[in-house]
Amino acid sequence: MNCGSGSTDWDYVPLVADREEIRVAGEPEPISHYTDAVRVGDLVFVSGCVPVDAEGRLVGGDDVVAQARQVVRNIQAVLAAAGATFADIAKVTVYLTSVDDRQKINPVRQEFFGKARPASTLVEIRRLAVQGARVEVEVVAVVRT
Repeated sequence: MNCGSGSTDWDYVPLVADREEIRVAGEPEPISHYTDAVRVGDLVFVSGCVPVDAEGRLVGGDDVVAQARQVVRNIQAVLAAAGATFADIAKVTVYLTSVDDRQKINPVRQEFFGKARPASTLVEIRRLAVQGARVEVEVVAVVRT
């Protein structure tokens, strides 16, 4: 279909047959209509992870490094539920409320990623969905089945 044709005849694409929604056992329900991750074929799309504990409480106070550590622990749990590790991550997107915090959280990233270097995007935003959160991270991993 040509988007500019003005036609109202739509071709609906059914959901992908091998699409799997992944939830981490014991974690609180999401604050919106989403799941922790979705696996489609060899790709695992991890939803944005914020610095909260299993009860949904902010971890780290105003310390962006402590918050980043909680975020990567949360990502690690989602990846494990999907059968993946940090070495499987192909793309990472980091959202910070202050781009100046990049230098503070880089050592945390290096600690968890080791020698693996995923493609990466950093975005500064005004605020996040969890009050007091200074960092949120989403990833895409490739897991061979």
